[in-house]
Amino acid sequence: MDLKDKASKIKLLVFDVDGVMTDGSITYDENGIEYKTFNAKDGHGLAKMIKSGLMTAVITGRKNGTVDRRAVDLRFTEVYQGVKNKLPILEAIMQKYELDYSQVSYMGDDEPDIPVLEKVGLSACPSDAVKKVRNICDFVSSKDGGKGAVRELCDLVYESQFEN
Repeated sequence: MDLKDKASKIKLLVFDVDGVMTDGSITYDENGIEYKTFNAKDGHGLAKMIKSGLMTAVITGRKNGTVDRRAVDLRFTEVYQGVKNKLPILEAIMQKYELDYSQVSYMGDDEPDIPVLEKVGLSACPSDAVKKVRNICDFVSSKDGGKGAVRELCDLVYESQFEN
């Protein structure tokens, strides 16, 4: 099955945060408050997915209030933080919305994402993902994490479903 065929079946796009929705930098102020920077173009792509009737989710290993804020701003369907083993969470989301793996895309960038990437219908990663991840993904963005990789995946899915 080619990439466009896989993308045409997607109903749920799931993302890791650090290194995918951000460039992977973790910034702290003098009080230990953690900050993250998100890409506006990625945000527009995600908003377009939601407006088109697709669902979006975040499953991330870290826990940070800026992720909650971004998820509210973009109206994410599901948000899970502080998750080390992501596959059971994904499976619970799939069960809740009666989806199978072929209807799910996941974008990750590092080894903890591999168990999910190996199962979903459309596996994706930013161009600067670790080699082990790049080697197993259906779609490797031409953009780095936090620099348009999310938007590129959203555009692929949108074009496959709505611009035939």
